[in-house]
Amino acid sequence: MTQDSPQTLSEAVPSRAKTRRRELLAFFVLAFAIWPVVAVGVVGGYGFLVWMFQIVYGPPGPPGG
Repeated sequence: MTQDSPQTLSEAVPSRAKTRRRELLAFFVLAFAIWPVVAVGVVGGYGFLVWMFQIVYGPPGPPGG
């Protein structure tokens, strides 16, 4: 078993500035890249589902007579 020297241990822990930069980068990627794509996909998927439902069962409203 080997002992970690204080120098090795301090090198293993990232600095606060580096951690903050990585967290900000992760936030911006999520906020401006991933979530907008997910939101467009969900809204588009719901619209497609409603469109297909109306093709099969007809548009909403009173039955034609």
